Amino acid sequence: MNADDLKKRLKIFALRIIKLSESLPNNITGKTIGYQIIRSGTSPGANYRSACLGKSDKDFLNKLKMVEEELDETLYWLELLVESGLIKENLIDDLMKENLELLKIIVSSITTMKKKLNSRKDSSERNSKL
Repeated sequence: MNADDLKKRLKIFALRIIKLSESLPNNITGKTIGYQIIRSGTSPGANYRSACLGKSDKDFLNKLKMVEEELDETLYWLELLVESGLIKENLIDDLMKENLELLKIIVSSITTMKKKLNSRKDSSERNSKL
């Protein structure tokens, strides 16, 4: 998956989160969780776009970690919606699966970037010893 495909996928995810939050009950719980999930569910796309503009690999990695944190938080809110009985699981099962898939993609990218940075670090340390 290339960066543009992931940007599109994260935007579609954000739009689905927005629609979900609009469907929540108009009570204190629905409003509170709705606010939280809007914030955490829309920020991964924005943070990923920012990561793609990163000034360095370290900057890219740090921003990817923010995407990971926000996706994980969004999953928490989705689980809470189901476990509290506000939403039936079958209604957001696909959204939860997409959240997990996006999280796996980001974690894999983080792992790859860490290996790349460590490899560069090891290579420069070897060169400095010569």
